[in-house]
Amino acid sequence: MPFVNIKITREGATAEQKAKLIQGATQLLVDVLGKNPKTTFVVIEEVDTDSWGIGGETVTAMRARAKASAGKS
Repeated sequence: MPFVNIKITREGATAEQKAKLIQGATQLLVDVLGKNPKTTFVVIEEVDTDSWGIGGETVTAMRARAKASAGKS
């Protein structure tokens, strides 16, 4: 009974995109490991960019800094 947890930042992934992720992850387990799709669970968690950090900095802050830098060019 495989369980796949996909975490993405909450930035407007559509229901259609999420459905494709669920279908794709399920099919990957079927193709690679021969798992039964009827017992494969896929959960998508959307995380605010304020709650997602990379290198000691929030994604929100990183993107704001990058946007400010791009505006100076």
